[in-house]
Amino acid sequence: MELDEKQLHTFYDKVIALGTEYGTQLLLAIAVLVIGLWIISKLSNFVRRYTMKSLPDETLAKFLTNIFEIILKVLLVISVASMVGIETTSFVAIIGAAGLAVGLALQGSLSNFAGGVMILIFRPFKVGDYVGAQGLEGEVTDIGIFVTSLMTFDKRKLIVPNGPLANGNIINYTASEVRAVEISIGISYSDDIAKGKAAMEEVLKADPRVLQDEANVVAVVDLGSSSVDFLVRAFAKTDDYWSLFFDIRPALKAAVEDAGLTIPFPQRDIHMIQESAQD
Repeated sequence: MELDEKQLHTFYDKVIALGTEYGTQLLLAIAVLVIGLWIISKLSNFVRRYTMKSLPDETLAKFLTNIFEIILKVLLVISVASMVGIETTSFVAIIGAAGLAVGLALQGSLSNFAGGVMILIFRPFKVGDYVGAQGLEGEVTDIGIFVTSLMTFDKRKLIVPNGPLANGNIINYTASEVRAVEISIGISYSDDIAKGKAAMEEVLKADPRVLQDEANVVAVVDLGSSSVDFLVRAFAKTDDYWSLFFDIRPALKAAVEDAGLTIPFPQRDIHMIQESAQD
């Protein structure tokens, strides 16, 4: 019985020693955890407000803030674990291996995410612009983190991954306030070139959508197989581009015909040689 009491006292002494040794570290770790979470919350709110003001897209701002908050919390947990004597080397190795595995599994998605970040930061286009990229054309209706949505003229919705979109060529048709309508039209070789040019220039001067202070062009650009070909370039506001594009062709045709000129169609002269029959 006496031996049992000595063992019990020894056990109590060890518990008190361990509590004295590790209790302070545990309390300190808890305090660091609580204070750290409070500081992370304040920093996250600050970063969220800053990114909302500085970045053009709210979705990107929220996403980056969440990533920032998660990284800080992981670092805090690792620090607290090391304070209570937990070996963190293997823990960090496990997190690194898990991150590598996730990165390899989501390689395509991460590429699209990086492309989305680049698009949202450098803004090669915005919602409402008409763009061409990856062999597709349409009006931008949404710019997301991973994909961009386009709407075609016939109301088809196109979903384009941001990775290839950011790394490829992009044509923004509506980035400028002014666009040029270019049309090729030919007249007959027997017609007066100066008369044809004057008739076409009159069409450009008479149309209020054509900007007269821009470098509009009516010039001969080619001597074709059956016609003298003119290039007509008329600048207009981007909003008037399509209406002018469809209206100016019949107007040019009518002006050329009213001037007594002709718009020839492709033709070929065939010469037939008849040989006399020989006996």
